[in-house]
Amino acid sequence: MHLYIIRHAIAVEPGAPGYEEDSQRPLTKKGAEKMVNIARGLREMDVFPDLIISSPYVRAQETAEILHKEFKLKKNQWVESETLVPEGLPADILGEINEKYSGADSIALVGHEPNLSLLVSLLVVGDASLSINLKKGGVCCLYADNLAHERRAALEWLMMPKQLAALGE
Repeated sequence: MHLYIIRHAIAVEPGAPGYEEDSQRPLTKKGAEKMVNIARGLREMDVFPDLIISSPYVRAQETAEILHKEFKLKKNQWVESETLVPEGLPADILGEINEKYSGADSIALVGHEPNLSLLVSLLVVGDASLSINLKKGGVCCLYADNLAHERRAALEWLMMPKQLAALGE
């Protein structure tokens, strides 16, 4: 299974007027435009997930919506999960994938820091010791035969948003 770990695109700053609640912060116009190019860049790299699982936060939902549209996925190929909120636990994300989505060949997970970097670290080295800098709109590709044991995945690539957007322009 390929896992595409995707951090949401650039969003309105925390505490901005009208967006005092963190979960309600949307993408900025620039963030949404850049995410379209990032999604197109992923298509250029032959990334076509079977399923998108996203955080319920507005900025992650908007990022997932762009990916969903650009990948031309069906409505049932996008779900939201509370396990992908910023304070979510990687073990809960993995449990949900193993329980509900283990038959998928590729899954895009759209969420937030710090839990996405912790998830990558847990999957690649088995603990939180791996330092990953996943920028807004950045994507990390992991491959795993089985998500049910320690050091479950291999890091295939990590792309910065600027690189992906350039591919999609």
